[in-house]
Amino acid sequence: MQSLTRLWEHLEEGFIAFLLAAMTLVTFVYVALNNIYTLFYTLSDKWAVSSDFFAGIGDHLMGYAQGMTWSVALTKALFGWLIFFGISYGVRTAGHLGVDALVKKTSKPVQRLLAMLACACCLAYAGLFLAASYKWVSALFAAGIGAEDLDRYGIKIAYITVIVPIGFALVIARYLEILYRIWTHRQTGLGLADEAAEASKLANPNEEQH
Repeated sequence: MQSLTRLWEHLEEGFIAFLLAAMTLVTFVYVALNNIYTLFYTLSDKWAVSSDFFAGIGDHLMGYAQGMTWSVALTKALFGWLIFFGISYGVRTAGHLGVDALVKKTSKPVQRLLAMLACACCLAYAGLFLAASYKWVSALFAAGIGAEDLDRYGIKIAYITVIVPIGFALVIARYLEILYRIWTHRQTGLGLADEAAEASKLANPNEEQH
């Protein structure tokens, strides 16, 4: 079971890295093409002997840049996938803001009770969004509406928005895991960042040296 968990965590991190790399690469290529072709037009004006050669390269690059109108839409879609896929990753890595300074001042049984209550609220919240987003995506699949600037490649809006119910399903799975760990006394909180401890470390950086 632990090996499967580690495998999923590696796949999760790898997919997030892929989304970030794809966004960066698409944006870089689009911006580069929109700035490089002007350089060749400038060289064409300065060197009359090779003006046709440089102007031809500039025309080709400008054509590629104008043809990449889909890049903005693709970057938005990848960013949306990054957000909703990254929610459960944020829960696992304590990447969300944790306001639990007062909770940690209570006894362990009270912390467990509050954590289970908070976990139940998170499950209810994610469940509502999962049900609503599933109906929404189902309607989009039935409508078959093409995505803006991406429909020429056969990409529908539903293909992009399907990450919403998937993301909330992963959140539910993550909080069910946390609830089980709390129930079995393996942890007392939701695994969120301990902001009080981090603030104390920042305020007293020499404490760890003593």
